[in-house]
Amino acid sequence: MSAPARPPEGGASQSPERAQPANHTHPLPREGGRGEGSSIPARPPEGGASQSPERAQPVNHTEGSSSPAQFREFGNRLRKNARHWGKWAKRQGITCYRLYDRDLPAFPLILDWYEGRVHLQEMATGWKQTEAEHEIWLQAVAAAVAVALEIGPDAVFTTLRQRQQHRRTGGQYQGGGEGEDFIVQEAGLRFYVNLEAHLDSGLFLDHRKTRAMLRARAQGRSMLNLFAYTGSFSVYAAAGGATSTLSVDLSNTYLEWARHNLALNGFQTPAHRQVRADVFTWLREAQGEGCRFDLAVLDPPSFSHSKKMAGILDVQRDHVWLIRQTLHLLNPGGLLFFSTNLRDFDLDQGIAAHKGCREITRETVPEDYARRRPHRAWLIETRG
Repeated sequence: MSAPARPPEGGASQSPERAQPANHTHPLPREGGRGEGSSIPARPPEGGASQSPERAQPVNHTEGSSSPAQFREFGNRLRKNARHWGKWAKRQGITCYRLYDRDLPAFPLILDWYEGRVHLQEMATGWKQTEAEHEIWLQAVAAAVAVALEIGPDAVFTTLRQRQQHRRTGGQYQGGGEGEDFIVQEAGLRFYVNLEAHLDSGLFLDHRKTRAMLRARAQGRSMLNLFAYTGSFSVYAAAGGATSTLSVDLSNTYLEWARHNLALNGFQTPAHRQVRADVFTWLREAQGEGCRFDLAVLDPPSFSHSKKMAGILDVQRDHVWLIRQTLHLLNPGGLLFFSTNLRDFDLDQGIAAHKGCREITRETVPEDYARRRPHRAWLIETRG
């Protein structure tokens, strides 16, 4: 998949069972999620919900592996987290969630659970390792994950995620190979995900609560989804009774994925449309065409540079224009959900002073992500 569709989106039982091959009738197109880096061939990652994770320090793994004691600690932490978050998720009715987020300095990894499969994201650290040493270490990590979580090694999929740079080149969804599309559930809805073909799975778990908030407000309203990615917000709006949804994204691949997600949930109707367009260009044209909506979601990448785009997207620089243009398309009393995962983001003071603007980050960040805030979010209401 290509697309500047954003960069800048966790319970099961105590002993997760190995996932069975999914029956997916709509193979999804390929392209490269939400972060930066490169996809590593699928291969086999810990937990500790009660204590704050330590900040990972560069470790010199010149021998290509952590010590046996460190691996034992890692395995114990994974088992502890699996018990804690598994029970929590079962109570919440959640089947996909964050299990481990850089809890131990020797293992700077992010680990997400997808109904018996694990998405392991390795954070770039600057460690001094040869490729061979890194390969040995990573295989050992993957094996440790599989043993601790009692799943097969082929159920662990790894990705290397570079630390986000404010200035960079390339699309944010550069990915790897084909991978397998399979279906997961969230809040009674179903979504296609893929843990191999892209940097991200196709479903940003950190916006689980944001999607629920949108769904609760969607009844009888029209909804605009900008930088729509795989259309999860559109699916939630449709499920909440939205009269129509419009998903705008530059990637044909992700729009096709969005269509499949909508169809999977019974919303393959003319009321739920997708438009391939550069969001900046589309916003310039939409007002003149008389487009109006009651709800809008604006969750742009932090930074994106694609050959398909007319320019370069920088959310810190461009968010004022994006927000104001989107607000112009809302009916009186309309609601805009704006979100970003840029760590040092500062909302424009003029936007913040808007009478209908309030930050909702505390309401949108799920418990399994609370240790490291994954995004910030605002709800802006137009004047009636």
